[in-house]
Amino acid sequence: MDSLDQVVLGRDITAVQIPNGNSVALKKGSPVSVTQSLGGSYTIHVAELGGLYRVASQDADALGQQSSEKQDKCNAELPLTDRVWITLKTCYDPEIPVNIVDLGLVYSMELQDVSEGKKVEIKMTLTAPGCGMGPSIAADAKSKLVTLTEIKEANIEIVWEPQWNPSMITPDGKLKLGIS
Repeated sequence: MDSLDQVVLGRDITAVQIPNGNSVALKKGSPVSVTQSLGGSYTIHVAELGGLYRVASQDADALGQQSSEKQDKCNAELPLTDRVWITLKTCYDPEIPVNIVDLGLVYSMELQDVSEGKKVEIKMTLTAPGCGMGPSIAADAKSKLVTLTEIKEANIEIVWEPQWNPSMITPDGKLKLGIS
């Protein structure tokens, strides 16, 4: 999908406002512009509301797209730890075309036993302390992690130590950003 594809919503959906993370109901027939399509979710601009919104994969059909298959089904033979990291690699800052793992934003991931499954605890940071994308990125990561069969709970904690810097970007991330 090219950036700024203009579409009309095919049905009512709930989107997440960027950067504050509030859920917003968008009505069928509303014109929107798709600004980014990465990791199975979409970033749209809604002119009538004057802002950017994140649309989850399960609502792709409202944008005229096919919903992506759950990562969990595609990678069912892999250990849960690997599937968590693969899932985190489908999460993007709506303004940067590199996933949060390759940007070096995820500092730790721990799995804990809970009733009937696992809880995943993520510590991550943002590219700058004043970045307002934290709630949106955390909400996206949490909603994707709980689709994994064994995951019953997900907690995303934004931390500021150590402070993020560009040296934390992985080689894949640097390649995507065109930096060396």
